Amino acid sequence: MSQHTISPEITFAPDHSGGTKAIWRTFIILSVLTVIELIIGLAIYNIHKGEHPNATLVLGFKGMVCILTLAKAYYIVSVFMHLGSEVRNFIMTIIVPLALFIWFIIAFLWDGESWKNLRNTNGGSREYKPATEQQHVVPAKTEGKKD
Repeated sequence: MSQHTISPEITFAPDHSGGTKAIWRTFIILSVLTVIELIIGLAIYNIHKGEHPNATLVLGFKGMVCILTLAKAYYIVSVFMHLGSEVRNFIMTIIVPLALFIWFIIAFLWDGESWKNLRNTNGGSREYKPATEQQHVVPAKTEGKKD
């Protein structure tokens, strides 16, 4: 029995096979994704700076940046946190709560925006009149009457 082996199932022997190639591959992939994100960001900046910015094009570019960022996050978690070589159930134990947390944030932002819009229009329950157009009713004075 080896000195690094406690039992046949558990070993602590270091595995250095192909470590340098994997590190360089990870470095190159993350660098390429980052450079692409920067190029798209520069394109968004130049579109905004132009005379007639195209909102649809900017929105498409922003969507591409979000997709690239999620791809980088997935790759970082897979490689640096060693989640790519784990059992599927363990991966789902981490990914599902994270997805629910992201959904939770988006739902609250969406709800807050709708609440802000409803509050600014009195909830849509009646026609909105600015304060200058509202009628002020002054009660008539009753002289000589006492209760």
